[in-house]
Amino acid sequence: GMALVFFYATLGGMKGITYTQVAQYCVLITAYLIPAIFISMQLTGNPIPQLGYGSAINAAGAEMLQDPATQGKYLLDVLNGIQKDMGFGAYTSGARPRIDVWFITMSLMIGTAGLPHILIRFFTVPKMRDARSSAGWALLFIALLYTTAPAIAVFARTNFIKSIHNVEYSKAPSWFKNWEKTKLVGWKDKNGDGIMQIAKGAWDKPDTKNEVKIDQDIMVLANPEIAKLPNWVVGLIGAGGLAAALSTAAGLLLVISAAISHDLMKGIVKPDMSEKEELIWARAAAGVAVCIAGLFGIYPPGFVAQVVAFAFGLAAASFFPCILMGIFNKKANKEGALAGMAVGIIFVAAYIIYFKFVNPAFNNKDHWWFGISPEGIGTVGAALNFIVMYVVGKFTPEPPQEIQDLVGSLRYPGKLVVPPSAGH
Repeated sequence: GMALVFFYATLGGMKGITYTQVAQYCVLITAYLIPAIFISMQLTGNPIPQLGYGSAINAAGAEMLQDPATQGKYLLDVLNGIQKDMGFGAYTSGARPRIDVWFITMSLMIGTAGLPHILIRFFTVPKMRDARSSAGWALLFIALLYTTAPAIAVFARTNFIKSIHNVEYSKAPSWFKNWEKTKLVGWKDKNGDGIMQIAKGAWDKPDTKNEVKIDQDIMVLANPEIAKLPNWVVGLIGAGGLAAALSTAAGLLLVISAAISHDLMKGIVKPDMSEKEELIWARAAAGVAVCIAGLFGIYPPGFVAQVVAFAFGLAAASFFPCILMGIFNKKANKEGALAGMAVGIIFVAAYIIYFKFVNPAFNNKDHWWFGISPEGIGTVGAALNFIVMYVVGKFTPEPPQEIQDLVGSLRYPGKLVVPPSAGH
């Protein structure tokens, strides 16, 4: 997988990857929506997943869940009841403090606005108007994907519990046996009754009643199998997962390689570097980045959603304040931006490292700073970045006047912008 991503990114280039990512999104969104539509229709008769998971279960859905008593009941009410019966809280009640949910949401939003591999996409269009239009379309397509996620989570959770809980291991569904071979799901018969039971607590600890383990990262891939969808749908999900991995990894590798080769090596270390040397540095940087990413893939610091939240938090605490201040404050300078980014990154990284690696036993709401988890701390890092950037900017020289004029002119589409001379 690492070799495939490296080959794909280093030989594709920005233009080639841009076109292929369009095709990859088509594969990804199709693979994501079709199972959701199938399962929504099976359970509720509603073909729209975003509405289906708030609808009542029909006769076919009750048969699928192997529980006639669920017919006519709202799907979320059924899931809440199942959760409570197993010792968990209601699914819709939420397990995190409200303040943490708010901070995570804000971190994800402003982190998205600061992701380098997203921002670099605006350089692939020739006009400012096209860039703004493409941002609008991107929001539409992103919303189509993200609004389906809660529905898939409800469908997957309900189907998973109903197909496993209180079922004899000898009669376990085929999907469970297949995934068990990968060690991503498992079962331990703690009470010796031969029946799989899901309960609160870690499955590998003898003092808990939970006997079933499932890796959270496989839920989207396993969802069609759990719902007994046709094999071609299962295959489509695999293709969608590969498309998502390739498109995201390629964009990130391009940004990393360009930053190392062009911005660092040619811009600072060796300004007279030839194009050939720059290309060599770009590919070397991509190779190192792939190896580091591969190590984190083999030894992940958390499940995918957590790692994504960490990345977005770091982007929120570093790039977003600089972008916003650069647009709306013409006197924001280099010294302030560097100081703000350093403070934001160090603070967020230290918070994540402490709770995830140094003292994971304290990684709970009782020990979090003001109830804010490592996934949401990026919002605090962004606030610190803004403050430091503003304060440092007040005590350091302002940008040259031509830079301030350039920033002002960029706010008016269609106006001719003359870049400042080299060296500023």
